[in-house]
Amino acid sequence: MGRLAIAQIPAVVLDRSATVERAARYVDEAAAGGAELVVFPETFIPGYPAWIWRLRPGGDWDLSERLHARLLDQAVDLPRGDLQPMCDAARRNQVGVMCGINERGGGPGSTTLYNSYVTIGGDGTIHNRHRKLMPTNPERMVWGVGDGSGLNVVDTPCGRVGALVCWENFMPLARYALYAQGIEIYIAPTYDSGDDWIGSLRHIAREAGCWVIGSGNLVRGSDMRIDVDGIAQLYPDAEEWVNPGDSVVIAPGGEIAAGPLRRQQGLLFAEVDLARVGAARRALDVVGHYARPDVFQLTVDKRVQSPVAFT
Repeated sequence: MGRLAIAQIPAVVLDRSATVERAARYVDEAAAGGAELVVFPETFIPGYPAWIWRLRPGGDWDLSERLHARLLDQAVDLPRGDLQPMCDAARRNQVGVMCGINERGGGPGSTTLYNSYVTIGGDGTIHNRHRKLMPTNPERMVWGVGDGSGLNVVDTPCGRVGALVCWENFMPLARYALYAQGIEIYIAPTYDSGDDWIGSLRHIAREAGCWVIGSGNLVRGSDMRIDVDGIAQLYPDAEEWVNPGDSVVIAPGGEIAAGPLRRQQGLLFAEVDLARVGAARRALDVVGHYARPDVFQLTVDKRVQSPVAFT
């Protein structure tokens, strides 16, 4: 039996250092509550660029440029050590940490950003970095496409974990790539929310026979009141729930075990019993006795196709 926590908290939007420090404090708090794994949402550092869903095509070009310039400046450079306070918190508490970042990749001078998700071990080192395979709709104006090098399942004190970001979870082959590695705790960090999204996660829990952790972004209008000229017109109501969060823990088979945490800030804790994984797969194991390898085969290209590999 393991214990995990989802941190459903707002980012300090477009402030990398302040958001990293906030995340580190919540790692400490979650560990004090007995968590062995702490989960943060999609692009938590330095915040999801929610403005892309409100900018007028062609009409808000100057504002778009200003916001993207700030995002690029505040994005995470992994080799530079921008996540060190989080890594220190993971090592200090001997817990696993999983967190979404806007990653600046491609080497010195590169302006390419990736929607990335990192797994930090209890030793304080980054064990995996996954770059979102296909940014969704207007997200393609922000992030480049990722590759298969980060489609990995890794061991943590809570069990074998892996992650797909937001609508990657609608890609059957990407899901299967994680299933085939014996995933026990499936992390789905997202900007999506609502009953339809939660229904999709419940399907994944039934399909995979594993625990599914939905980590949602929590955003109010006041969180978007940042010092970029012109953004206030996109978020005139400081009390608006731009995104309600909806973080949730779903047991193997599809039963909701904790949450959804809707329009609330805080830590969502859950006990994770890995014995339930084996029980759920007794009838349906899509990579085991319910697979047909004589009919179907999946090939995953894990070569790093980005300009520069992360080391």
